[in-house]
Amino acid sequence: MTQVTEPTRAPRAATPTDGWDAAIRIGVVVPHADVGPEAELQAMAPASVSIHGSRVHFGAMRAGGEMDEKIPHDPVRAFVEPPFLDHAVEQLAASPLHALTLGFTSSSYVLKAAGERELYERLRPVTRELPITGTTKAARAAFTALGARRIALVNPPWFDDRLSGQGADYFREFGFDVVHHGPCGLPSNQKAITPQNLSEWLRTTVASHKPDAVLVAGNGIRAVGTIKPLEEELGFHVVTANQAIFWHALHLAGATAISEGVTEYGGLFATRPAPADEA
Repeated sequence: MTQVTEPTRAPRAATPTDGWDAAIRIGVVVPHADVGPEAELQAMAPASVSIHGSRVHFGAMRAGGEMDEKIPHDPVRAFVEPPFLDHAVEQLAASPLHALTLGFTSSSYVLKAAGERELYERLRPVTRELPITGTTKAARAAFTALGARRIALVNPPWFDDRLSGQGADYFREFGFDVVHHGPCGLPSNQKAITPQNLSEWLRTTVASHKPDAVLVAGNGIRAVGTIKPLEEELGFHVVTANQAIFWHALHLAGATAISEGVTEYGGLFATRPAPADEA
C-alpha cells in the first residue's frame, strides 16, 4: 500500500507592516517642488515614526525642482506670507499628528528673530495646538543642547551672499558667535550635491575655523549622510536642517526615547533640548 505524504505547509508569514501603527507622526510643510525634507526625514525615522508632508508653492522653484543659480529674495519672503502657508499648516494639522515642522530655512533668515516670532504666533490658531518648529528654531535648540556657541553656517549654493549674511545676523541676534558663513561652492543644483562633495567642502572650508558646531542650512540640500562620518573625523558637531527639525519635533512630540534611539545621524540625537526649547 502506497503511503500518501501530506505536503509540508509553509509557516504562516507575519503580517507585512503597513505604517498605520506608527507611534509618532510628524508633519512637514515643504516647497512644492522639493522632495529633500521628506526624503531625509523618512531616512532618519525609525519604523515607529511616520512622516507626512504638505506643500506650498515656492516662486523660486520650477517643475522638476529646477531653480535659478541664485534664488530671488521676493519669493523667499512670499513663501511665509498668508494665506497659503497658513492653509497648508491648518490642513496638515487636521491629521492625527504629534508635531509639525516647517521644512525651509531662508524665510527665517529674511524675517529675522522678531519676524519669525510673529510667524509662529500667527500660525498658532491653525496648528490645533500641536507643537511646531522650523529649521532655525530647531537649530538654535540644537546648538544650546550641544553647548555650541561658536558656529559656522554652510548655506546652499543657491543662497546669495546677502541671504547668507542675513542668516549670520539671525543667529547673532541670539548671541551665537558666527565664525564663518557663506553659500557652499558646489553646483547650484540639488541633484548635483552629494555626501562626498559636501563633505569635502566642509573639510576644506569650514574645519579651519574650529567651530563648536556647523549648521548645513537649507532643507533642500542633501546632507544627513555626511553627519556621523564628519563628526568622527573633524571633532565638532555637525547639524543639518532636516536633522535638526526631526530631532526637535521628536522631543516636542514627547518621543525622547525614540530620539535617543537614533544612532546613525550624529550626536545631536543623544541630547535633549533645554526646557525653554521644548515649547
